[in-house]
Amino acid sequence: MTAAEKYVLALDQGTTSSRAIIFDSQGSIRSQAQEEFEQIYPGSGMVEHNPETIWQSQLRTAKNALSAAGLSAKNLAGIGIANQRETTILWDRNTGLPVYNAIVWQDRRTSSYCSNLKKSGVSSRVSDISGLPIDPYFSASKMRWILAHVPGLSDRAKRGEIAFGTVDSYLLWKLTNGRAHATDATNASRTLLYDLDQGDWSDELLDLFDVPREVLPEILPSCGAFGLTDRSLFGAEVPITGIAGDQHAATFGQACHSAGTVKNTYGTGSFLLMNTGPTPHRSTNGLISTIAWDLGAKALGSPRRSFALEGSVFVSGAAVQWLRDELKIISSSAEIEALAASVPDSGGVTFVPAFVGLGAPHWDADARGALLGLTRSTTRAHIARATLQAACFQTADVLAAMSADCGLKIPELRVDGGMTVNNMLLQMQANILGVPVVRPKVTETTALGAAYFAGLATSVWSDISSIAQCWKVDRIFDPQISEDERRSMRDGWSRSVNRVRSDQT
Repeated sequence: MTAAEKYVLALDQGTTSSRAIIFDSQGSIRSQAQEEFEQIYPGSGMVEHNPETIWQSQLRTAKNALSAAGLSAKNLAGIGIANQRETTILWDRNTGLPVYNAIVWQDRRTSSYCSNLKKSGVSSRVSDISGLPIDPYFSASKMRWILAHVPGLSDRAKRGEIAFGTVDSYLLWKLTNGRAHATDATNASRTLLYDLDQGDWSDELLDLFDVPREVLPEILPSCGAFGLTDRSLFGAEVPITGIAGDQHAATFGQACHSAGTVKNTYGTGSFLLMNTGPTPHRSTNGLISTIAWDLGAKALGSPRRSFALEGSVFVSGAAVQWLRDELKIISSSAEIEALAASVPDSGGVTFVPAFVGLGAPHWDADARGALLGLTRSTTRAHIARATLQAACFQTADVLAAMSADCGLKIPELRVDGGMTVNNMLLQMQANILGVPVVRPKVTETTALGAAYFAGLATSVWSDISSIAQCWKVDRIFDPQISEDERRSMRDGWSRSVNRVRSDQT
């Protein structure tokens, strides 16, 4: 292939939909396909997916993207996978069939288990090893729950009959017809079982969570050879050469390659990552220390491993979906911008969408959502505006924690994800933060980052600097309110958050 003929297929497997995007060597989109899939809610605080539904939807979108581009598998230099993180799947190694539904990252069924662990006094040690707090968000307690609740499964796991994976590992297994059981460092770092300094599974954490090593995938760099797709899927074998958790992929796709750069992805939740350089930086302000990526042999003069501070907001776009699906305030998510713009402010309404608890920097699994400040004159427009503001306030809380951890004022926030088509949201965000918000021309940066990892491994891009040159600005949103107004809004938000915290009620 010449440079102009090289394409990369990115599989972007998200919480509510599977997407496939084909990128050319300039980082531009050639074609894409997307398919939503069923969310399963078996009980309060519980969220599950059918793994087979995930796989079939992702396979269909891949085939549809190829068809829409007029390409075949032979035109692909490689496949990159970006995935919803922490979501936990266990399957039978012989049949490839799941032994239970995927337990989604939002699921809180293990809150009591995690609370008891914290009471036992191991929190500090767990954080020292993994960089993470003990929380239902991460994979370890979800895996422990499945092993304990499916009869005989724990014994089968110890005999090596069962495989564990986050969604990337499951897709890799299916794509290779069971020939590859692996994950990358970013996904491994989100399990609560990974030693952040050593870059491998931690025997101490495996013992703590009673997880047998026999179920675990091999940990590989985010950029490199993972396996070949089974010929029956696309008509030819295609190398799978990049894997990263969705937020790590988005950080790479946003060209946040140097220490101090920050991005936020607005999706089902919002996820801010700050590149902290080649060594882990432990947070003292409620953030997560995580690996940003591992470039392996493709580092090419850059640090092989880069690390990040992360703040996870559990509900952003999901709150808009709630207005659409449950309250019926809007009939489509796209309607919220015009509706929110129809009023000058939220009319004193504050929405704290703690449907599954509060994430960073609060880490309160038992907090629950609330609409506050309602009066007889409250309209659906006020609630819509408060919903957009909630995404901005939660982002501001995380960015303030990042500033406190690193001792720096963040110069700008790079943004991506589905909600960033909403100009009103991004202007609100700039106003509430007091720093510019920068939207790139390609906002599908999760898929783009996966493509970059895969394309770096197959020489579609020669190095990180050539990738950075592909990043282009679409629009910059500058703050337009006074510091006094900003402080007043932030103070009101903080009071509302305190109202829903479990330790305040």
